Amino acid sequence: MKFSLSWLKDHLDTTADASAVSDALTSLGLEVESVFDPAQALAAFTVAEIKEAVPHPDADRLRVCKVDTGKDVVQVVCGAPNARAGLVGVFAAPGTYVPGLDLMLSKAKIRGVESMGMMCSSRELQIGEDHDGIIELSGKPAPGSAAAAALGLNDPVIDIAVTANRGDCLGVRGIARDLAARGLGTLKPEMPAQVKGAFKPEISISLDFPADNVACPHFVGRVIRGVRNGESPDWLKRKLKAVGLRPISVLVDITNYLLMDRNRPLHVFDLDAVAGNLVVRFSRAGEKLTALDGRDYDLGEGAVVIADRDGVLSLGGIMGGESSGCTAATTNVLLEAAWFEPLAIAATGRRLGIESDARYRFERGIDPASTLPGIEAATRLILDLCGGEALDIVVAGEAPARNTVIQFPSALVARRGGVDMPERRVVEILTALGFEAKPGTGSLNVRVPSWRGDVSIPEDLVEEALRVEGFGAIPSVSLVRSGSLAKPVATARQRRRGLARRALAARGLSEAVSFSFIGEREAKLFGGGDTSLRLANPISSELTDMRPSLLPALIQAAARNAARGLADVGLFEVGPAFADATPAGQSLVAGGIRAGNTGPRHWSERPRPVDAFDAKGDALAALAECGAPVASLQTFAEAPGHYHPGRSGTLRLGPKTVLAAFGEIHPGALVDMDVAGPVVGFEVFLDAIPEAKGKSGKARGALNLADLQAVERDFAFIVGAEVSAEALIRAVKGADRALISEVSVFDVYAGKGVPDGKVSLAVSVTLQPTKATLTEAEIEAVAKKIVAAAEKACGATLRG
Repeated sequence: MKFSLSWLKDHLDTTADASAVSDALTSLGLEVESVFDPAQALAAFTVAEIKEAVPHPDADRLRVCKVDTGKDVVQVVCGAPNARAGLVGVFAAPGTYVPGLDLMLSKAKIRGVESMGMMCSSRELQIGEDHDGIIELSGKPAPGSAAAAALGLNDPVIDIAVTANRGDCLGVRGIARDLAARGLGTLKPEMPAQVKGAFKPEISISLDFPADNVACPHFVGRVIRGVRNGESPDWLKRKLKAVGLRPISVLVDITNYLLMDRNRPLHVFDLDAVAGNLVVRFSRAGEKLTALDGRDYDLGEGAVVIADRDGVLSLGGIMGGESSGCTAATTNVLLEAAWFEPLAIAATGRRLGIESDARYRFERGIDPASTLPGIEAATRLILDLCGGEALDIVVAGEAPARNTVIQFPSALVARRGGVDMPERRVVEILTALGFEAKPGTGSLNVRVPSWRGDVSIPEDLVEEALRVEGFGAIPSVSLVRSGSLAKPVATARQRRRGLARRALAARGLSEAVSFSFIGEREAKLFGGGDTSLRLANPISSELTDMRPSLLPALIQAAARNAARGLADVGLFEVGPAFADATPAGQSLVAGGIRAGNTGPRHWSERPRPVDAFDAKGDALAALAECGAPVASLQTFAEAPGHYHPGRSGTLRLGPKTVLAAFGEIHPGALVDMDVAGPVVGFEVFLDAIPEAKGKSGKARGALNLADLQAVERDFAFIVGAEVSAEALIRAVKGADRALISEVSVFDVYAGKGVPDGKVSLAVSVTLQPTKATLTEAEIEAVAKKIVAAAEKACGATLRG
């Protein structure tokens, strides 16, 4: 929400400058985004008068001017067609930066004639598009004075962030009211503009909604005949330009002015383009509208529209239609003010993808009592600036009543907010904010003003009192510690979250935090898309579903990194995933992805593309750190559908308990997401990890290191091609669990010397004695056990 300091002072009697206003707004909870003072941007430019202008001796279109800068008279070569003696304009001396030219001025010779600066156009100062001539100032300002003041650009503009519950501060008057309550000035009285109509118009207005879904309960209109729609006066154009609105015509500018001034959206129809009476209703299938933004919209069913007998004229509360818009030829108008249900406007705007200032305000709640005062104020301005004759107001429906009264014990400010505030001070603050506070039995009876739909409970009034008094008044008080409080113990879930984060970070992955929502397309690609997980009111059309997996958001983040030159990315996140809409359907997952290569190019080792085993290693690291029985896990060549069917798997504890899934992301999913591969991922289901036996939270025991020499032996087995390396490793480990401490595969071979359908797996076996050094006979006995176990479990034979 932008407003200029002078605009604020139309409603607030104050001598405060922009800095004081900004400080007060921030303390009131209206965060200041920026303060722009155009006078500072134009500080180097001054007023100057051309005393003489003669043709350039060597250029037909140039003039050599003698310019009075207020300090001295300098020579300036100027190419503007309006450069002439007596013109007062804006001067830039050498050493001045000209923003429109992106140029630092210096002394120059132009066609052999020295020029000591320049006379500027609007475009060169970036205050307009006019470049046909230099600026001509009116009012004869003194040479040497500040150009910003002469241009009327010495008015700071403040931009504040308005939270969704403070729709009343989307108008300058609402902001002024808060500042007056803060003590920064006095709120000027608002004089209601009442215009008596000449007679009753022929046009009628009706509301056509189902009784249980009245999207517009109050609509008023007024016919004004004989208007002149031309250019707005300077004061109005300056106000609109200051806040970033483009002046269009006086009729449109009046509605935009009241939108910003009083948070009252209005619309003006060209009455001669309206066929018959108006009806406010929901749109019907097949109806279309060409809106004022020049775009054609297929409205479908359920959009809130204003229509005549020929069809839809306007999207209620959002945007008018091109066919009934006002032009320079408009002489008769229908002025409209209404109150629309916020949810109806939000649904229509979101479905059609239309953003407008009116929609933004209606979604956040317009004062329902502002409809009639708003149309009266607009009528007065139209008559003053456009002339014409106003007819009687036509009213359809009635404004929703807001008669909220809260029983409020003023002592609640101290109990809830920690500030001991006298009741008279509480009443003073609430009254200044527009509340009506009267003493009751043991408490205040506080009537909430119609523009504060966000206030409904006593705690809301505590907040109002505290923010106006100043949050700095809340004392800093330490919590009282009880000696009986036990040290908090983290739950297994909390421990696993932290352990998984630590393990994955140690693997070189970077932690990411994403929304728990993803798009419908991505949800369906990753096992979701159930309508029960569809958001009723999504914050974005790309965030419509609760995520069934953490991987889509991480893949999209990797794609954004790749688009910026960071193709080799490893990311992880620990957070919830949702299988269905029940509490049991939510699970805690540690998910991660790797994309691109395993590392940068290096002379000593060529990087390779990431593969499923990298993801498996990440999953096993997280499981091990979280206390899962990694040695007992089995790998199954089955994984969810978003993984590559031949390059993925699951880690299970027994055939049913899935602790993790890993593998290469399905190429089809990457194509649908417009992401270049390869990308591998993993999902560790932390809730599925069984609790360790024994006392919960028990610390790990001391590391038991053997003091005897370990022995390594290598074995090469011939096994069927269908036998997994994991099955062979498990069989070898089981041959003598007391002595065999580690088994790993170090070679895989198929080819010459190995029968068809077979493969050679070479494993390294580490024997770790604990009581005495192993003898050759003992080592040989263990070797025989290993060969026998491999043969029995896997049909393996020792390779000769």
